[in-house]
Amino acid sequence: MNSHEDRDKVLAAFGGKKGLIDSGVPSVVFLVVFNVSKDLRTALIASLIISASLTIVRLAKRDTLQHAVSGFIGSLICAWFANRTGNASDLYIPKLLTNLAYGSAYLIANLAGWPLLGLLLGPILGENLLWRNHPERKRAYIRAGWLWVAMFFARIAVQYPIYRSGNVNLLGTVNLAMGYPLFIATGYGTWLILKDVPTVKAES
Repeated sequence: MNSHEDRDKVLAAFGGKKGLIDSGVPSVVFLVVFNVSKDLRTALIASLIISASLTIVRLAKRDTLQHAVSGFIGSLICAWFANRTGNASDLYIPKLLTNLAYGSAYLIANLAGWPLLGLLLGPILGENLLWRNHPERKRAYIRAGWLWVAMFFARIAVQYPIYRSGNVNLLGTVNLAMGYPLFIATGYGTWLILKDVPTVKAES
């Protein structure tokens, strides 16, 4: 897999630039409004309005809604956590739990020999599950999978202590830095690993 087309497919599967916008802008708005207003509920409402607006824009443009909708639902869940406790840091609890869940899933799948990346990217790249019968391709998916295991657990290792400290601004900043930018970088690293191993095509 060495074409630009396959690279774009891999990066698009992980959100691309639009995913970065849909995920990052509401978080930035939350931090800015929270610091200016010193009011948690006002900051939560502002971030939800921005997230909903992005979803509406995607709908109006007939664009891909996956990341905008999932981002809006994620914003609702995070806002519920923070509003329930009145603690701004709790906005990030669902994100920590999500990282734990995904990190564990990638880890278990790799150890079981069914890398999640193969299940996700196989259909996108036109090889479906044929890679299962090609050891070199399977090993490439497993190697790339370890990047994702490392990313998800690194987020927890760095952010959980900050969450415990109650430093909302630092937690929000680090969460943004380790959010979609790191996600896309890991996606690009995935492509670098997979590109040297040809995709498995069905025999005609």
